[in-house]
Amino acid sequence: MAMDRCGRRDGNGDSINIMKTLAILLCVPLLSFTALAADPATSATRADKGPSYPISDNVLTTVDQMVLPTALPQGTATLLPCQVSQYAANHYGEWTIGSGYSYVKTDMETGDVAPSTPDPEAATLLTFFTMSDVHIDDKESPAQVPYYGYQNGPLANSSSYSAIILYTTHVLDAAVQTVNALHNSQPFDCGIFLGDAVNNNQYNELRWYIDVIDGKKITPSSGAHRGAKTIDYQRPYQAAGLDKSIPWYQTIGNHDQFFVGCLRPDDYIRKTMVGSSILNLSDTPPTTVGALSGRGFYMGVVDGTTEFGDIIDVGPVDYFRKPPKVAADPNRHSLSVRDWMSEFLKTTSSPVGHGFTKEMANQGFACYHFYPKADVPIKIIVLDDTDKSGSAGAALDYQRYNWLVKELDDGEQANELMIICAHIPVRPYAQNPPPANNPYTPLMTMFESYSMISEQTLLDKLHTYKNLIMWVSGHVHRNAITPQPASNGDPEYGFWEVETPSLRDLPQEFRRFQIVRNSDNTTISIFATDIDPAVNTTPLERGSSSPALISRSYAIATMQIFNNIVAQAPHIDATSGVYNAELVKQLSPAMQARLAQISPAVSAFTINGNAASSASTSVTLNNAVAGSTPTQYMASESADFDDAVWSPWSKAPSFTVSSTPGTKTVYFKVKDGSGAESAVASASYR
Repeated sequence: MAMDRCGRRDGNGDSINIMKTLAILLCVPLLSFTALAADPATSATRADKGPSYPISDNVLTTVDQMVLPTALPQGTATLLPCQVSQYAANHYGEWTIGSGYSYVKTDMETGDVAPSTPDPEAATLLTFFTMSDVHIDDKESPAQVPYYGYQNGPLANSSSYSAIILYTTHVLDAAVQTVNALHNSQPFDCGIFLGDAVNNNQYNELRWYIDVIDGKKITPSSGAHRGAKTIDYQRPYQAAGLDKSIPWYQTIGNHDQFFVGCLRPDDYIRKTMVGSSILNLSDTPPTTVGALSGRGFYMGVVDGTTEFGDIIDVGPVDYFRKPPKVAADPNRHSLSVRDWMSEFLKTTSSPVGHGFTKEMANQGFACYHFYPKADVPIKIIVLDDTDKSGSAGAALDYQRYNWLVKELDDGEQANELMIICAHIPVRPYAQNPPPANNPYTPLMTMFESYSMISEQTLLDKLHTYKNLIMWVSGHVHRNAITPQPASNGDPEYGFWEVETPSLRDLPQEFRRFQIVRNSDNTTISIFATDIDPAVNTTPLERGSSSPALISRSYAIATMQIFNNIVAQAPHIDATSGVYNAELVKQLSPAMQARLAQISPAVSAFTINGNAASSASTSVTLNNAVAGSTPTQYMASESADFDDAVWSPWSKAPSFTVSSTPGTKTVYFKVKDGSGAESAVASASYR
């Protein structure tokens, strides 16, 4: 069967004339903001072995080093997105490692930045990570739309197709392992996933997503599972799983609910998802539900037997002698919001439901709050701000708005710092580089005009709360920080808006947040840090590269082919897309008084996991700490800590007891960065 240079074929087995096809293409993106890809839901129970694709031992943040895409040499051939096999030969997707991006301190009122000098006596209150727009993609689904992007027509972008779709589960696995490695040195109190877990509202995509985080065996293919024994992105593999001591929570996004993220699936789309017929739509990407009735072009599908994921069965219907077919798969079925939420109750990581309860799922109401750390007054409010009518924009009805207002009122009355986590930002800075004389104008309207609650109404209400410190979101696939000062100039009423990039598109990063109480006790600082998933550059046993390494190359190539802007705002590194920042929030007097009372408190302390005895003098001091995060610990067999010294704290440090026989008692205490000490805890064994 003949193939064209993008790997396509027609129903007669004849190659399709590229120039003729391009002449009739109007490849505009379906979405303003896009995602990635994954595979079916046939995951087995986690095996008692390590991950199939372990990451590099060298796990660093972008403060230490950055991934710097290499500019294409002069005269480099212009490639189409689908010419994946030619990327390497033409130097697409190459990068170097550069020095890190230091924290900068941004002024809330002016947006000006200056070098950050962290307070050495600050006390850490909370550390958490955010990931967003993972876009797990069933690349072999007959209901995807690679046609709208893979040729890179005049109006197309990477939303509809990029080679990254081959490795979306693998990138998530690498990112989870990176979190685990960082957790060993500086523990996370929780993780928050900010929506667009999946790309196309399919059941198998969501199961891959949850199962990767749970650490199960992943079968990253669907239908006939073609190439599962020979092609790297198709082979089943063991995911590492998130460290079980880290609770994680989920936010809903537009892709989690809608066909390609912006259209409510009709009967034809739902039948195509689970059927064997390739999606047949108009050559012009649909922007309304009615447009889904258009026909004339097959959207194509990945051939899983090919090394570079060739797109086949794509092109005008007239070129095909008979309709192209794939193996049907019932696991590709479309999910209602209720079904989507219910899947998070089927998990082996904590907490069960990941924020959602059975009652919430029955109601289809994806809003909730939680407190990530005992004895620290920080409340996280998870808001569903997606447009329920089916678009990629934001919208709020009265039910969700009134719920949000009550949550904010309750937090303000209880004197709690508050963070809103939502999928879509609220009026962030413009997507394209704004004028240099005013770097934060114009701002971008994210809310649909028909939203019951306007964006301005929402912003005006948010600025009535002194204790709101941050709005955290994803959706736009970029690192971005927009100051949201109060119109009256009172710094207590301003808050920060921080976006987390996509694991699909460059810079392919997630964020770590560390909230600290500064030693003056009048302010807190939020340190927002970008982190690249660690990749293993050592060839695998089969001689191939690690999937996450290949995906990084494809992400860079995608940026180069589609001319995607990496730095879309002031203060972002123009090459890497990194922006590490210290964000200062002025505290009200009441909040200052409350935070001043916080110190570390040992909430649990055992020796060797509460074992009754030990044959060795070397033991493990298992401990849990509430309140502020400790930086050091002290342990001794003496209640007055004779000859003991402060050492770097961890949740399970080693300690050597004396060799004399009899009952052993160990005394233990911690202190935070401000020097505040905990009360002494003790444990004994024989």
